[in-house]
Amino acid sequence: MSEAPARVLVVEDTPTQAELARTLLRGLGHAVRVSGSAGAALAEARAWEPDAILLDIELPDYNGFELMRQLKGEGIDTAVIVVTANASINTAVEAMRGGAVDFLVKPYAKARLSVTLANALEKRSLVAQLRSVKARLDRDRFFGFIGGSAPMQAAYRTIESVAASRASVFITGESGTGKELAAEAVHKASPRAGRSFVALNCGAIPRDLLESEVFGHVKGAFTGATADRPGAAKLADGGTLFLDEIGEMPLEMQVKLLRFVQTGSFAPVGSSRLERVDVRFVCATNRDPMLEVQAGRFREDLYYRLYVVPVELPPLRARGGDVLLIARHFLAQFSKEEGRRFQGFSPEAEAALRGYSWPGNVRQLQNVVRNIVVLHDGERVEAAMIPPPVLRTNGSAPDPTPVPAPVAIPVPAPVLPDPVPAVPEPFWSGPGLAPEPVAAALPPPPPAEPEVVPLAEMERRLILAALRRTRQDVPRAAALLEVNPSTVYRKLAAWRAAGLLAEA
Repeated sequence: MSEAPARVLVVEDTPTQAELARTLLRGLGHAVRVSGSAGAALAEARAWEPDAILLDIELPDYNGFELMRQLKGEGIDTAVIVVTANASINTAVEAMRGGAVDFLVKPYAKARLSVTLANALEKRSLVAQLRSVKARLDRDRFFGFIGGSAPMQAAYRTIESVAASRASVFITGESGTGKELAAEAVHKASPRAGRSFVALNCGAIPRDLLESEVFGHVKGAFTGATADRPGAAKLADGGTLFLDEIGEMPLEMQVKLLRFVQTGSFAPVGSSRLERVDVRFVCATNRDPMLEVQAGRFREDLYYRLYVVPVELPPLRARGGDVLLIARHFLAQFSKEEGRRFQGFSPEAEAALRGYSWPGNVRQLQNVVRNIVVLHDGERVEAAMIPPPVLRTNGSAPDPTPVPAPVAIPVPAPVLPDPVPAVPEPFWSGPGLAPEPVAAALPPPPPAEPEVVPLAEMERRLILAALRRTRQDVPRAAALLEVNPSTVYRKLAAWRAAGLLAEA
């Protein structure tokens, strides 16, 4: 069986040899062009980009070894096979050193030409594949992601592998790790890239509106439904539907979603007419989905329908040097936006960023860098510009108010009763100089009973206290409380509507 068709450039100044090579190559099914000099061959290689070159060494203007150096210098990727009438070892060695993949000795038979050319083209293909694989393994950018750490490379490979299929994808990871970015990457790397990508945050939508947001509604379905409105399922037809924070979806809505996932059909709210769509499902949560199933908060049948290919995004603290790559990206972006002069970070600042655990992950790092750019300016970011919470966690923050060392105060000797002679008056006596009397050690009072208040009120107090501690940073407050940020946002909206935010 002959090799696949290829573009082959024959560089030969002897007309009979050139015609022989042309005839043999065309008989093998290849496209052929002929050049009679090194200069003409270089121009042809630039314009035609051949897969292989049959190169005679002795040419009228300069030899084939010099032509190989020029091809290599210009980055022209082609398999060079040296053709010579001189079968000496020195010629073969020099050809290989110059970049040739093989050589032929004139005269050569069609079978020999076929095997040599096939091997050369196969080697070229393998080198190109190896280069592509190495580029994928070493990349530090991927569909909006920044980072080249091993955990991220694993995530990139999983996304690439699953993108071409129709399988549902379930993305897990802490808040701020880029789950929506991963969902978009799945969509953009898939055959559906030209169609809609619709994202829906299940935790940010009131439960009585969630069904309408997913499936749409018809006019008059409920108060305020003044017209037909398509839902996310209809808008994502032919594309990808991303259900973020799916663990927040109420159980009664999970039943309806399961039916949609199984059949691909749904009925808008207020309608009995089924609509059918072609949707690829991508879901995400910052919780362990199996633990949610065991706790009864997530339906097991829905879990097995959606949890087909898992993609786990690592936390920022597990990504090593990615912290600095991302920080430099944000620094350049925000410096341009704010008109600042920052070009990089000092070694001390880089050490502080790498030493922090980043509980809010990439989103928190983004906020920290923006804070630095907005409040400071300079050629580089110094450690003193980094917000105190990051430095305090690292143990590197300078103490702004050093406490002086304690001063030893002499304790007076007790006055003894007669017949012991009186002790002379101490040197520190006088008006206003007498020490405070030392109180006898007393047992601590028993702890007071905590105030008993309604559970909803206690929840409100704890959330507001967490917001005060984090200076109204909702993601950080949610991390302290170990809840989803969308939960905090939803509570705040409800309290604001009820006029209960006086303590915020």
